[in-house]
Amino acid sequence: MSLKKYLTSRIFFVQVLIAFAIIVVLAYLFMHWLTFTTDHGNEIAVPNLSKLTEEQVEEKLDELDLDYELLDSVDFRGDYPKYSVVEQDPMPGTKVKVGRKVYIKINSSGFSSVRIPDLIDKTYREAVPTLKALGLEAGTITYVPNLGKDMVLEMRYKGRNVKPGDRVLKASKIDLVLGDGKETYQEEEAVDSTAVPAEEETTANEQ
Repeated sequence: MSLKKYLTSRIFFVQVLIAFAIIVVLAYLFMHWLTFTTDHGNEIAVPNLSKLTEEQVEEKLDELDLDYELLDSVDFRGDYPKYSVVEQDPMPGTKVKVGRKVYIKINSSGFSSVRIPDLIDKTYREAVPTLKALGLEAGTITYVPNLGKDMVLEMRYKGRNVKPGDRVLKASKIDLVLGDGKETYQEEEAVDSTAVPAEEETTANEQ
C-alpha cells in the first residue's frame, strides 16, 4: 500500500483516534496527580491570631493543620497583652495550603528604659523627632520669657526636672519648657540698669 493510500485509509484514522485518546487520558491522569500532590482546592483561611498567647496560637493552628514560627518579640505595646501576638504573616483571611507556616511576633513583657537625650538649647521642631526616635513623646509645653523662641530650656517628667542621661520608660511623655521669644535685649538692659553697683552700695553704707 502506498503512503498516500495509507494516509487516507480507515486504519490510519483509527490509529490517530487511539493515539489522541491515549494523550487525553494521560493528560487527565496527570492533572489529577498534580491536584493531589499540591492539595489544590484544599486551602485554609488563616485565622486572626492577634492578642493570643503562643500556647493559644499553637492550639488554634493545630486544629487547622497549620504550623507557626515565632520570629521575634517587639517593643512593648500597651494596647496588647504581654506575650501576645502583635503581628502575623500571612494576614488573617489569607488562603493557604495545609501545613503552611504562619510567622508571628510577640509583645514583650513591658516597656524598656531609655536615656533622655540632651534637648537643652534645641528648638521644639528638633526636639520632637529626637524624642520619637527613642520611643518617647513630647508632653505638655510651657512657655517662659526668654529670647530663644521655641528653644528648650528645661525638661520635665511627671512634674520633676530631669537632665540628659536620666532613664525613663519608653513611651513616656517628656514635658518641655520653651522660650516665648518675647523678652528683648532692651528689657534685659533696663533690668540691669536698676541694679545698684556693689561698690556704690558699700560706700553708701559706710557713710
